[in-house]
Amino acid sequence: MLNNAVIMGRLVADPELRTTGSGISVLSFTVAVDRGFVRQGEERQADFIDIIAWRQTAEFVSKYFRKGSMIAVQGRIQTRTYDDRNGNKRKAVEIVADNVSFCGSKNESGGGSSYSREDSYAAAQPAPSYSTADEGDFKEIPEDDLPF
Repeated sequence: MLNNAVIMGRLVADPELRTTGSGISVLSFTVAVDRGFVRQGEERQADFIDIIAWRQTAEFVSKYFRKGSMIAVQGRIQTRTYDDRNGNKRKAVEIVADNVSFCGSKNESGGGSSYSREDSYAAAQPAPSYSTADEGDFKEIPEDDLPF
């Protein structure tokens, strides 16, 4: 089975870090995501998607993101039910964040980094540019030397 969600949008409020009774950091926030289409004569609509982040991911978002910050979130969709104050059954749909990244400008977001739950990102190296190459930079490989 597959449960993977990826969104990019802006935080609707400053995130507030909380701690569970057992000392685990948790953060819930909402991201406004523009819809990909606009009906003629109407303004662009947005969806407001609830996100929950745990542990180091929660601390990262709390430290580096503010209201209006552009953010990319990768995670999984989770549903839960609860009783509201009036005793009515309610259902919540949210994304549990595994990875979060900056998406805005460096000035807007305070840096150009990201945090992965697995914390497996190596230092990024710039991609090589081949735009200034000429024919002398390439050599022909005989077909029998190809590895496949």
